[in-house]
Amino acid sequence: MVDRTGTPLVELRDISIAFGGIKAVDHVTVDLYPGEVVGLLGHNGAGKSTLIKCLSGAYQKDSGQILINGQEVEIKDPRDARSQNIETIYQTLALADNVDAASNLFLGRELVNKWGFLDDSRMEAETRKIMGRLNPNFKKFNVPVSALSGGQRQSVAIARAVYFNAKILIMDEPTAALGPHETQMVAELIQELKAQGLGIFLIEHDIHNVMKLCDRASVMKNGQLVGTVDVKEVTDDDILGMIILGKKPAHLAA
Repeated sequence: MVDRTGTPLVELRDISIAFGGIKAVDHVTVDLYPGEVVGLLGHNGAGKSTLIKCLSGAYQKDSGQILINGQEVEIKDPRDARSQNIETIYQTLALADNVDAASNLFLGRELVNKWGFLDDSRMEAETRKIMGRLNPNFKKFNVPVSALSGGQRQSVAIARAVYFNAKILIMDEPTAALGPHETQMVAELIQELKAQGLGIFLIEHDIHNVMKLCDRASVMKNGQLVGTVDVKEVTDDDILGMIILGKKPAHLAA
């Protein structure tokens, strides 16, 4: 059970962004607590990706506030986001296919020994340690990541974020194009991250995944927030109605 009595891990408050006079995001407020997964849903063009790109540093908001642990912060680029322990795992995963898991984990942040040479054995040991925590079944440490399955590739991308102290994770359709077994693997990874107190924004099209993986769902339509609901209080059809009709279900509309 997520404790929502304290200060949110993240609060996107009254965020607006316009492109060429068109409001892509129009005064939207959402929040996220430690150990919580909040799903962001809506048709293509609803504004969910644009909203979350303000948090990842890919876009800058025109107005509104971003608060991390109750403190207002400015996020102008991905480096600013990373300094706030925000990591993004895009659908493409941004992995280097021709090298192994450890090389991907430390890509651009390689460990070196006292002589300035790459410390391959330490990087592999650290990779085994973090993988042991996240995905104990992962065994393919010495093959290029191109040889890994979709779920294993996801676990490498997640491990990279967690190793470098992510507290807030943005995941863009993490189970897209994965089979049932792989999807279950990613679901278990997400549960493990929740248990470690991370907060996760999940951009998702599949309502079933939202019902299975998320604590709350925030639905957007035409740049505006339709509403945020606790998934335990709604059905798949309720959320579908929010996406299509742009209205909260009747029993929650008051």
